[in-house]
Amino acid sequence: MYVQHYAKSILQCLVSIEPIAVRGADVTVHSLSYDSREVREGAAFFALPGVHTDGSKFIDAAVAKGAVTVIHEKPLPAYQAHTCYVQVPDVRAAMAAAAAAFFDEPSQDLITIGVTGTEGKTSTVDFIWQLLRLAGKKAGFSSTVSFSLGDEPVANPAHQTTPESITVQERLARMRDNGCEYAVVEASSHGLSPRTARLLHVRFDAGIFMNVTQEHLEFHGTFEQYRYDKANLFRALDTHAHKKKNGTVAPFGIVNLEDPSADYFAQATKQPVFGFSLRKSAVDAAAPFPNFAGGLYADGVQEGENGLTFTIRAALDGMQKSFEAAVPVAGFFNVYNILAALIAVHNLTGLPLDELVPLLKRLVPVKGRMCRVEAGQDFEVIIDYAHTPSSFQLIMPPVRERIKAKGGRVIAVFGSGGERDTVKRPEQGRIAAEYCDIIILTDEDPRGEDPVELLEMIAAGCPDKKRGEELFIIPDRPTAIRKAFSLAQANDAVLLLGKGHENSIIGKDGAVPYNEYTEAQNALREMKPLGKMYQK
Repeated sequence: MYVQHYAKSILQCLVSIEPIAVRGADVTVHSLSYDSREVREGAAFFALPGVHTDGSKFIDAAVAKGAVTVIHEKPLPAYQAHTCYVQVPDVRAAMAAAAAAFFDEPSQDLITIGVTGTEGKTSTVDFIWQLLRLAGKKAGFSSTVSFSLGDEPVANPAHQTTPESITVQERLARMRDNGCEYAVVEASSHGLSPRTARLLHVRFDAGIFMNVTQEHLEFHGTFEQYRYDKANLFRALDTHAHKKKNGTVAPFGIVNLEDPSADYFAQATKQPVFGFSLRKSAVDAAAPFPNFAGGLYADGVQEGENGLTFTIRAALDGMQKSFEAAVPVAGFFNVYNILAALIAVHNLTGLPLDELVPLLKRLVPVKGRMCRVEAGQDFEVIIDYAHTPSSFQLIMPPVRERIKAKGGRVIAVFGSGGERDTVKRPEQGRIAAEYCDIIILTDEDPRGEDPVELLEMIAAGCPDKKRGEELFIIPDRPTAIRKAFSLAQANDAVLLLGKGHENSIIGKDGAVPYNEYTEAQNALREMKPLGKMYQK
């Protein structure tokens, strides 16, 4: 993406970076790019080192397309005339600094909220954005599923939760230029890591921690490093004065009190921290309320056909108050996301809870999160992005309890991402075997791995499931979905997990277009006429 009315000298953009060497005269740049295929005339090209290839291989192509300056790490074999070359110690850090400067430090003009966690980030971001809009505030957001620059959401074209720093800063700039007062950012562990520096120059005013379980160890190496990188969001709250366009903002953090790492995140910042909880455990229920001043907890959670109902309890003006909430979204776990969103919006806007809680009934579900597919069938079809052991543990138990009460079975269709954390695969299988009657293992994004070998690693976690009756390995996802539907009976639930909102499946030859919702609808239509379809 490009914003052509921005123009600055490259050395002005890199004023906070001490270069190793500068070859050629300073130049004015009109756009920034790290992809040589997207370079325009007058661009600055950042030659990023990569896992599979190196950006320095594409420098000549970028210059040929109009790049006037190149930012790189290693000395180059040759330098072209009339091009400015800036050698830096860390290209990603330089790109983050340049992007923030090029777009005039957009997060300095926006009240910026970051949400991190293994699970629940996308939904929490979406609910905060929806509540701000329902409260009459102009806001933008960026998440795994979609983004808004202040208007209606647009589907996220990439699989990245947190895009590269150029895209992050440009989206924030467009939010600001469109008159937004607030920006809500999904902050992944990758994005918060200094190795990518994607969020390095975003000035966060509020940080929200949802939970942390083992994930992305192929990138972070250890759980401790993974957790440390996530906590960079809370450390960032202490790095600036929070002076925004409309005045100084009082920064704060929000933590899920039920997560064992809640105190770790709370200790990562000097700012006030608020907590939320469902008080499910005896220890949590006996804890002093509120654990952190200004916190919320919920109880009496019920899930029905029309969504969730529960009671919100808060300490206000020295008194405990309660509010009855009704939210038209599915998934018991969404109560956590809603509590976090309420605390954030209440603290940022100053609007009282008795005005905000009634707005919950106007929330809409997030695409690809606990979405139902209806085509007249007598079994449930639910699509969700769940792709980790912890997300399985959140989703599967309540679905099993509800479906078993009707005499039905749970059928799960899922896989695991290729070239990613392999430790989680048998654990996915183990949890699915505990809560699901039938498991069908299929492609998620195998990437360069052998699909069958990958799925066998998941199957190792459910050795007691009988092959061909309770456990199937069908790499082709459309075929796997049709197999699940052919096995489904009245009152069963089919869980299609791992793809959610995504619009492709990535294999060894690249991405192939794919839409889970469309595929499920097509498969159900193929099974009509319904009268014959459900005769057992």
